[in-house]
Amino acid sequence: MDPNIFFKNFEMLAEAPNGVQKLRELILQLAVMGKLVPQNPEDEPASALIEKIEVEKKRLVKEGIIKKSRSLTSISESEIPFKTHESWTWTRLGNLGYTQTGTTPSKSNPDFFGNFIPFIKPADLSQYGIKYDGEELSELGLNSGRFIPKGSVLMVCIGGSIGKTGHVEKNVSCNQQINSISPYSLINSRFITHALKSKYFQNQVIQNASAGTLPIINKSKWEQIPFPLPPLTEQKRIVSKVDELMALCDQLEARQQKKKELRSKLNSAALDKMLSAESQDEFEENWRRICENFDLLYDNPENVEKLRKAVLQLAVKGKLVEQDEGDEPASVLIEKITAKKDRKQNQLNSSKVTEILDLKFKLPKTRRSSRIGEFSLLVTDGEHKTPTRIDQTEVPLATAKNVRDGYLDLENTDFVSYDTAEKCWKRCNPSHNDILMVCVGATTGRLCLIKNPINFVLVRSVSLIRVDEKYIYPEYVAIAMKSPFLQSQIWRNVKQSAQPCLYLNKIQNLFIPLPPLNEQKRIVERVEQLIGLCDELERKLRKGREESERMMEAVVRGLLESAAAEI
Repeated sequence: MDPNIFFKNFEMLAEAPNGVQKLRELILQLAVMGKLVPQNPEDEPASALIEKIEVEKKRLVKEGIIKKSRSLTSISESEIPFKTHESWTWTRLGNLGYTQTGTTPSKSNPDFFGNFIPFIKPADLSQYGIKYDGEELSELGLNSGRFIPKGSVLMVCIGGSIGKTGHVEKNVSCNQQINSISPYSLINSRFITHALKSKYFQNQVIQNASAGTLPIINKSKWEQIPFPLPPLTEQKRIVSKVDELMALCDQLEARQQKKKELRSKLNSAALDKMLSAESQDEFEENWRRICENFDLLYDNPENVEKLRKAVLQLAVKGKLVEQDEGDEPASVLIEKITAKKDRKQNQLNSSKVTEILDLKFKLPKTRRSSRIGEFSLLVTDGEHKTPTRIDQTEVPLATAKNVRDGYLDLENTDFVSYDTAEKCWKRCNPSHNDILMVCVGATTGRLCLIKNPINFVLVRSVSLIRVDEKYIYPEYVAIAMKSPFLQSQIWRNVKQSAQPCLYLNKIQNLFIPLPPLNEQKRIVERVEQLIGLCDELERKLRKGREESERMMEAVVRGLLESAAAEI
């Protein structure tokens, strides 16, 4: 592999999705394979280093600086994952330095903790280095812990962050979740650090870790991992090159972040202009500008969600479609609904009204700001005492997890008997075009419209809103409730505890800007059209990203295969 090809295309590769991160991984992998810097035939071979290290190790043991460790087995051919240059040698990690697993002095003795030496834990390690300003041990505590000298390398050996690696810039101690290696004098500790961060070594750690919910690699397995060792002078050249390329990655990442921030500002300005449109014509013009400059404003599929929210916000503000003065005003709709309802049972109790909402925008004359409890036939929730489950597949029992964003998913539910369901339906009998909204838990406010022609039972975590379709279009209510205007109301009224909860009286008191019935239908049609365009734009972005990722993967794979073939 010609390194110049890699370096020439460095910035182009960085522009791919997650490109900088993949470049960092590639740099480290090429480093441990010996393909990052040229070899020098004058370098003393690594095999000679191993012999000198054995002499140094015996001296350190004799002087009582380190304890005598067990001899590690030699590397077999079957263990070597890739070929290296003749001047390199394969050895085991434990042959390159003194290895330890940390320990925690007894917490019951406060005298063990003070400000003598940093006490490193997994959370103190990150890609940016090691944080030294956390907990510290006293000199007495260090006697019950592990002393790890400056220049050592730490690696987390347990849990979800297993493999996280850091280079120690000062003397430290560490807890039992970290393995350490203090390289001998003929080994460049920075090279060890880079090698341990490489894809090769990280994969070895995972493969050698114990299986189970909590992966762990003990010191004996860790120190036996095969390690590709170059000559000392080449180690130094590799470290210098890695540091140079990582600094370039930092610059590219910073440049990308600035571009991202600029794009975000442009996007926010475009959305603000669209949200402040005073007429449908002005909205259409601003929408057209966004579509024409979509590539400039959006490079991340996730950001399209902001555009969807803007569409929903405009829908409730009355800026999405033209008003028709011939439409029957919403105030008349409310009068008709009120006349039809049984006042004694359904009229909203004014004593429960806890908020007078400032809309912060002017409604068209034909609209009225109305509470959900005013225009709904029913606002209720599911069973408060969870019904008895059965093994047979009779009636599905829907919970908050089944209410997805915009649809009801009954593929994965428990079941109750028909007899139990009949009792539950006396309180809450979900029907076609009812609105379901999660009202307990982290997904509170997520909602859908029932379109499934199937009977099911609800539990307490889901609320149900039913409207009279003669006067209210349920699709419009669902759209309005998804808007930022309604979602902010929802979360202002949520009772925060171990589990967020939105009570029924709070749901009844939520405000919705209500347009005439005909306008409700026009809004739904327009929203579906615009959201469909958003979906299509997002699909194109995702497709482009996936193609870029595949190209990046192919380039990386080609570089690594080429590197391996040339050794």
